[in-house]
Amino acid sequence: MNATAVLIDELRRCRSSRGLNQEEFGRMISYSGTHVSAVESGTRPPTAEYVRAIDRTMETGGLFTRLLDRLPPLDQTPVWLREWITVEEQAVSLRWYEPVFVPGLLQTEAYARATLRAGELDASQIEQRVRSRIDRQAILNRDQPPNVVVMLDEAVLRRTVDGDRDLMREQVDHLIAAAGLPNVKIYVVPEDAGLYSGLQGGFILANLPDGLVFGHVDSQVRSETIGARTEVVTLESIWETCARSALPRRLSLDLIKEVAQSWS
Repeated sequence: MNATAVLIDELRRCRSSRGLNQEEFGRMISYSGTHVSAVESGTRPPTAEYVRAIDRTMETGGLFTRLLDRLPPLDQTPVWLREWITVEEQAVSLRWYEPVFVPGLLQTEAYARATLRAGELDASQIEQRVRSRIDRQAILNRDQPPNVVVMLDEAVLRRTVDGDRDLMREQVDHLIAAAGLPNVKIYVVPEDAGLYSGLQGGFILANLPDGLVFGHVDSQVRSETIGARTEVVTLESIWETCARSALPRRLSLDLIKEVAQSWS
């Protein structure tokens, strides 16, 4: 049983020990019974807002919030990423825009390690996160994998990492191979697109089986999973704006192949 499953089991126990069914429990914490059922069955992630509502209503003294914060070390996953990984694993489709780095799902191990070395991490943290990142890529080849649409700024392809041209050639070749998967599409926003809204920062949109859409954004000081509909709509609007600046799929692949040659 992984750490997230432990939390879900304890949330279920909290409800059942009080003799409440899912509908009754949902009304008490201001969520629908359907939402409670989805969390307890593992089809919807237990978000920070959700567990805070339970702590507050059930007067647990913040037990589930503390458990949520302490689970990531057990999963060997950073605090800010745990919630998103749960969403990512359940997604039927992912839309990922990146103006700086190759998205984690399409990174080679060498590229992942090099980008993490650029941060404020020690050697053990780097290796832990590299392994987590590579393990996450298994969703691309599982039975019924998500449909993944990646949109990159051209600068991502041309930005050297550690000045290592061989590393970059390997990474760009890996992108070409990934573009051959039936569930992966890659688009590139060319340099001559000039300034456009996506350059303000990368983000991901995940569609879950129940139709819910989550977003994920990074910043210098924090990363977060976004569920508020108004914020998700904003990200979807930015995605559409970026898509209008991107090259068609075939021309995008041609550009990626051209850049691969430039790293030789």
